[in-house]
Amino acid sequence: DIIPQPLLDQYLSMTDPARAQTVDTEIAKHCAYSLPGVALTLGRQNWHCLKDTYETLASDVQWKVRRTLAFSIHELAVILGDQLTAADLVPIFNGFLKDLDEVRIGVLKHLYDFLKLLHADKRREYLYQLQEFVVTDNSRNWRFRYELAEQLILILELYNPNDVYDYLRHIALTLCSDKVSEVRWISFRLVVAILQKFYANSANALGLNFINELVVRFRHCSKWVGRQAFAFICQVG
Repeated sequence: DIIPQPLLDQYLSMTDPARAQTVDTEIAKHCAYSLPGVALTLGRQNWHCLKDTYETLASDVQWKVRRTLAFSIHELAVILGDQLTAADLVPIFNGFLKDLDEVRIGVLKHLYDFLKLLHADKRREYLYQLQEFVVTDNSRNWRFRYELAEQLILILELYNPNDVYDYLRHIALTLCSDKVSEVRWISFRLVVAILQKFYANSANALGLNFINELVVRFRHCSKWVGRQAFAFICQVG
């Protein structure tokens, strides 16, 4: 009753490969772009009408189609709620994490928005995977690493100090030594945010350990760029 059945059938048929050949080669991309709006209109109780179409689009051979879904998966998660997200979106999200950089960037740009919607135990499963974002298909794609540092600053609030120390600290230190100055700059902010996280949660021992690590790694670095990094970290702090 929400959407006329013929109109819904017409929309769902946009994933038919034959239509891409006869109507529009970009038709699957248009379908992917519109899907969150259709899902919002139908409501989560009618998600079953769209589920197969979404899974078909998520495995489309065209990376532009998958990229479109990757950029909006966080919006769809809000529409569907935590149970449907865990059951139907998390597996697709995991697939996007291993996809081409052009697709992964869509997930990365809204990583915090997606992770905050998950239950704590499910969210914790991604701690180890976060470091995989440091590696890209093209090492010159520095904006990817910049985006990672920006997202990590937000993501810090989702994890406890011990998890931050065990997993996110290593990523921050790696990014602080990046070849691109823009990435290093945002990473200095990340390092300071991590320190603030420790001390705000009375994890003083972790904070002191991290400070000592920064001193050894940057303050006493044999290269001037390392010592400069330490000065900038102090400035940001």
